[in-house]
Formats: sequence, C-alpha cells, structure tokens
Amino acid sequence: MEPLFVPAGHMTARQVADTLGIGLPGVRKLVQRGQLARAGGSQRQPYYDTEQVLALWRDREAA
Repeated sequence: MEPLFVPAGHMTARQVADTLGIGLPGVRKLVQRGQLARAGGSQRQPYYDTEQVLALWRDREAA
C-alpha cells in the first residue's frame, strides 16, 4: 500500500523501484547497503529523496 501523501521532491519505494528497474526487495537492499537513505515516512511506508534516486539511476545508466 502506497502512502497517501508524499512530500514534493520525494518518491515512494514503488516509484523508486520503477525508476531503477528493480523490485521492492532491491530497494530494501540499496538501503541496507547504504546506497539509498530513507528521507522520511514510516518504517512500513518510507519515502526517498528524488535527487538521490536520480543520481543512482544516472550511475546505473553510465555503467
């Protein structure tokens, strides 16, 4: 279930997964590895900084 409200400049876990072309477990792994930090929300429904997600996306595209 997606959060009802996500502040501007942030993305839900589902949006992150879709942007990076990975699944939700992949998003959790990025957080565990320290490559992506939660920017708010709750434990069950975190949201992430859009700029950080786009930086990850650019790095993946360049590789």
